[in-house]
Amino acid sequence: MTDGEAQEIWLVRHGETEWSRDHKHTSTTELPLTDVGVAVATELKARLDPASFDLVLCSPRQRARDTARLAGFPDPEVDGDLAEWAYGDYEGITTAEIRETVPGWSVWTHPTPGGETAAQVTARLDRVVARVSAQPGRTLLFGHGHALRALTARWLGLVVGDGRLFRLDTATVSVLGFERDTRVILRWNA
Repeated sequence: MTDGEAQEIWLVRHGETEWSRDHKHTSTTELPLTDVGVAVATELKARLDPASFDLVLCSPRQRARDTARLAGFPDPEVDGDLAEWAYGDYEGITTAEIRETVPGWSVWTHPTPGGETAAQVTARLDRVVARVSAQPGRTLLFGHGHALRALTARWLGLVVGDGRLFRLDTATVSVLGFERDTRVILRWNA
């Protein structure tokens, strides 16, 4: 990437659902946006000009697709690699509940029985990073908290577990890009 190229990767986490509000791990379970989730996803429309993006990708989950639609992107390209980290047996429960039987548990550092490993998440998010790296201009991704944090870690050349360092709230906009030849975070959790 040279100074003359303005490659940016815009990340949008889906709007609030009951489970995201209640801090329950949600990967494959399809949940609607709450009224608050709908309102804030709709507010994203004023911040995201469809004409300014060269590629728009979205997780296959309904909450991400609904957020994209409400934000003014009714037909994003669905990319299964943007799905949330699969939590397996921990689907629908909170970290605090998991820690009652597995002290100190974190998706970033511990196994998720019946779910994805960090290596599996790395492999699929590396495919996304490779794809958006090959796309000039601006790319917009609609996805999920842990997956977008892990993708950011991979963009920066870090291990997936370093995604723990990047808090990401619902219906926020973050931007990845370059400072000269170095991949950086341009804006986070805004």
